[in-house]
Amino acid sequence: MTGLPPSAEAQLAFLAKLQRLFAEGDFTATYKFALLIALADLAVENGTDTGAELVITNRQIAERFIQLYWRQATPYGVGRVDASPGILVQNTGAQAAVVSAIAKFRARVPAASPQLAAAHAGYQALLAKVTQVVSAQPLTFMQNFGGARDEFIYERFAPGKVRLKGGVAYCLRRFQPLAQQLARTHWVDHIRLNRRNQPILGNADDLDAFLFESSRQSLTVMGAGLRKLEGGKCFYCGLGMTTSDVDHFIPFSHYPRDLAHNFVLAHPACNRSKSDMLAAKVHLEKWLYRIVHWSEQLAEVGSAAGMLSDVEVCRRVASWGYASAAVAGSHAWVAARSFERVDGSYMSLLEGAA
Repeated sequence: MTGLPPSAEAQLAFLAKLQRLFAEGDFTATYKFALLIALADLAVENGTDTGAELVITNRQIAERFIQLYWRQATPYGVGRVDASPGILVQNTGAQAAVVSAIAKFRARVPAASPQLAAAHAGYQALLAKVTQVVSAQPLTFMQNFGGARDEFIYERFAPGKVRLKGGVAYCLRRFQPLAQQLARTHWVDHIRLNRRNQPILGNADDLDAFLFESSRQSLTVMGAGLRKLEGGKCFYCGLGMTTSDVDHFIPFSHYPRDLAHNFVLAHPACNRSKSDMLAAKVHLEKWLYRIVHWSEQLAEVGSAAGMLSDVEVCRRVASWGYASAAVAGSHAWVAARSFERVDGSYMSLLEGAA
């Protein structure tokens, strides 16, 4: 089903309801935050910039839940003198069932990442359990707020599936950074305000990074693998490096999900200069060649680091990011103090690599 993109008024109405959901919703657990993040990510990766509806399976959502809660099912506060390490409580009642299921699985299976875990025979049972919880809880109650039910995001239309309503995938793609920020900020607050987490948290100042970012160990392994693969040269300027940063080619602030094919090695100075900007066409062309022709090698490096690897998802995320930038009239980073306008030629380059 196709359709026209929603009007400006319809987009504002969607944002207003999204804000109401956070202000007036009943958040006894962190599931609803995870659900919104999952839906926004899947809209970016599988949706289009039309007003079309988008069908998403409960299983797809459950896979994202496992990825989101994977690290959170391990003790926080290890090595801190001001805290008592433990698994953070994600519910106002008993520990969230998804967290408990993942923690039990991790205790039995020595898998460093969800990607490696998926190859284990017991993973399908874990996925089935999480799918059941997702269906019974957040998908059932997500759209209850203000004392009523308003199905403005999705509807159930077949067993094991939901359908994002017309214009919703467009809005989630258009406002993905905002939706992510809202969900993650409320998620962090929910955990901080749970009294049972106080002994675990202590004076923590890195909770956001623990909840949503790859560990420093994973980034170190990723960096070592990229250095071995690419010869220790900066991806952007091409010069050799003594020290290097592992950089998100599509900035983490644009799309906060760690994917192996999106990482490049950069001079710290180049990384700081690029900051949260998209890279210019000369870099995009090089990156597209790299993820296609070095796909298997990058996947191997990512697997060793416990990173998810999906070259096609990376390409679709890049297409979404640059298309949004072109509509907004944004500029891309060429080098220090050098920028260029993102125009239609970027999209032609991305379409040619599809």
